Amino acid sequence: MTEETVTKRLLVSDVNEMLNLIGVGNAYLDIIADALDVDITTVGQEIRITGPRDSGSTAYTILQKLLELLAQNIKIAGPDVVSAVKMAQKGTLDYFTDMYNEALIKDAKGQPIRVKNFGQRQYIDAIRRNTITFGIGPAGTGKTFLAVVIAVAALKAGEVERIIVTRPAVEAGESLGFLPGDLKDKVDPYLRPIYDALHAVIGTEHTNRLLERGVIEIAPLAYMRGRTLENAFAILDEAQNTTQAQMKMFLTRLGFNSQMIVNGDISQIDLPSKGRSGLIQAENLLQKVPHIRFVYFDASDVVRNPVVAAIIEAYSRGTSEPHTHASVAKTIKPEKDPKKED
Repeated sequence: MTEETVTKRLLVSDVNEMLNLIGVGNAYLDIIADALDVDITTVGQEIRITGPRDSGSTAYTILQKLLELLAQNIKIAGPDVVSAVKMAQKGTLDYFTDMYNEALIKDAKGQPIRVKNFGQRQYIDAIRRNTITFGIGPAGTGKTFLAVVIAVAALKAGEVERIIVTRPAVEAGESLGFLPGDLKDKVDPYLRPIYDALHAVIGTEHTNRLLERGVIEIAPLAYMRGRTLENAFAILDEAQNTTQAQMKMFLTRLGFNSQMIVNGDISQIDLPSKGRSGLIQAENLLQKVPHIRFVYFDASDVVRNPVVAAIIEAYSRGTSEPHTHASVAKTIKPEKDPKKED
């Protein structure tokens, strides 16, 4: 039996709210329509949703939740719409607006930065409660950006004196000799995501001033050897491409009054032997060590264009390589009640 087709109507009284709700060229409505297989059109300030009863009701509820944010003067963007859709599909939409109760920090433009989904909230909670936090999952889940946000927040609050960000300079080892330019020219392209995050959070000029004063240090992983990181917030990015010796070296740099975040994507290991990844070894060895927490992201946590999540899922289904690390048991995350995580 074919499910009954219905049309639901949502009237938005405020013109500005209407424009923000639908997005440029109805882009936000298209995200909802594509995900739920419904038709969404606008007539003046009325939004009409046509499709199967259940899907139509879900789309209607998503729009209502987004309107609740707008009523709180919270401007929505594409990632907010994507998150609302994914939470609706998981049956956790009731908790959607709760994620916006706290602003982590304001960005360089004065706009508040908030978590975009439940996975990101778990990640932030883990960082706040542990000395070392591992964020493992695909690109686009916000791991690097949020790590920078929390580090900057700690610096501004006087909790640490320095931010140190590092990553393997070249994916399969650190052979920089064949690249043109001086050391900075050779290394900077590999650290571009870190610079981008800092520029977004505190601005280009402020970032450059802090770099010049040594308050923020961005360097290839090899430069960490022999150091002790005191009163610092240290971030290791692209950790899947560290060797086992490099990972041990980095983790043992931890000094007093310091925190570490280690981020990586075990599906994009570029080392000659993937089983020798320092991230995989750490994942297997450190699960039960006190004050260390592993947080796992999957395609449903991606906050980029919805197509990115679909691509990640397609590659995950299509891979024929055997998994030999602890993440296998955590590929599918059990749904939890966000209220019980507080």
